[in-house]
Amino acid sequence: MSTQVTMPPTPNRLGASAVAAPREPRIIPSWWRDASIVVVWGLGLFVVALWVTNGGIAGLTSTSGVLDESGRLTGLIASYLLLLQVLLMARVPFVEQAFGQDGLTRLHRWVGFSSFTLMLAHIALITLGYAADAHQSIWGQIVDFTLTYPAMLLALAGTVALCLVVVTSIKPLRPGSSTRSPRSRALRYESWHLLHLYAYLGVGLALPHQLWTGRDFLASPVATTFWWALYAAVALTVIVFRVLLPLARTQRAGLRVTNVEEIAPGIVNVSAVGRATAALDARAGQFLQWRFGGPGVTRANPYSLSAAPRVRDDGQVQLRFTAAMIGDGSRRLSTLTPGTRVLVEGPYGRMHTGAARTRASLLIGAGIGITPLRALLDELPSDPATGRLDAIVIHRHSTDADLVLDDEIEAITAARGGQYIVLRGHRIPGRESWLPEDHRHLSDADALLLACPDVRERDVYVCGGAGWMRAVERALREVGVPREQIHVEHFTY
Repeated sequence: MSTQVTMPPTPNRLGASAVAAPREPRIIPSWWRDASIVVVWGLGLFVVALWVTNGGIAGLTSTSGVLDESGRLTGLIASYLLLLQVLLMARVPFVEQAFGQDGLTRLHRWVGFSSFTLMLAHIALITLGYAADAHQSIWGQIVDFTLTYPAMLLALAGTVALCLVVVTSIKPLRPGSSTRSPRSRALRYESWHLLHLYAYLGVGLALPHQLWTGRDFLASPVATTFWWALYAAVALTVIVFRVLLPLARTQRAGLRVTNVEEIAPGIVNVSAVGRATAALDARAGQFLQWRFGGPGVTRANPYSLSAAPRVRDDGQVQLRFTAAMIGDGSRRLSTLTPGTRVLVEGPYGRMHTGAARTRASLLIGAGIGITPLRALLDELPSDPATGRLDAIVIHRHSTDADLVLDDEIEAITAARGGQYIVLRGHRIPGRESWLPEDHRHLSDADALLLACPDVRERDVYVCGGAGWMRAVERALREVGVPREQIHVEHFTY
């Protein structure tokens, strides 16, 4: 089934000891997630309650009234979900730690499409309702809205901006989408990220229309205070956590590039050192948004730490990531020189020991997806009874060029214990499987149990390509691994 690597340990490339001292896991409180969900639902129900108290149900007495009130309600919920969508992009630390960047990305996409659908319903219903009241054509009502109602032109511009965001969120166009046809061209990550900033513009342009002409915004002092406070809170959250906090942490850390090393064709290690990098509180397995001084400084790219942060002899803290040079931003990495200024946002993600439910672990990575798992090996706790690392690492790669950081993984598993399994070969044709072609006689679940018979009693960390990860997750569910013990990070958007 597998090859267990038993080669003698080799020195790693960090210039420090081969094995970092494991940190005691800082457990993420489960009530953070529960409290966030309660607040979101509570505010949503309050929005509906405002509609009811401001005559929403009482207005359902005629055809035009049903259209008008339905349009008001869909508009209110759409506005609330748009603000929630922006809040999900704000990267509030405790929310991100509670849900994980992967969970927030999925939630952000669902909320975004829901709010957009409700916004279109709001526009259609209000137009039909007002046209029925005024006994004029739909086109005449649209012209009347645009030319005579305050801030409607701004709202129209905001709608166009939000449409642009939605179009670029269609799965075949997203960076890293596994469902693209061979002829389709996905947006570059940098272009996708820039276009999605129009979500802020769209919400901002819609604000004057809502606050100047929206009956539910002006119906009572409670409603007016609530909506102004909600907009202000979201704007303040974005400014603090997307702008001020990253700038403050970057300034305090003082990160500079110290070393760039091509460890395989198209694969580089980038190390950066700062005087107070510990202030970032980064954990092994997490990722940061990285920017580098010089051309392209405005564009951030997400890279996972490929080694735990470690203190050097001079007291400074070193961070390292390993990346494949496949896009404009990542191709620039090979040109970085020592001393280049580094700006970071984060850390993000739940791929760390604080999310664990057990002391035993299974790490499954493919290709460049092995990098956060390599870092995790530095911080996974040892078995108290034996003092050894109770971990199994499964490393999938297609060719020898895809096998990265294997020497470091060998060194750590040899020094701390654990098992290292390498699976080489191309994917099984015609089957979405995590196995190489020469293991086609096994089902994905059977292969998993052969490699790790006690997988149900372990935390499982998975990172790799989107389709490959789906196959792994499906096999994990099939063998009965509890959902809370499966930790994944999808770097698709």
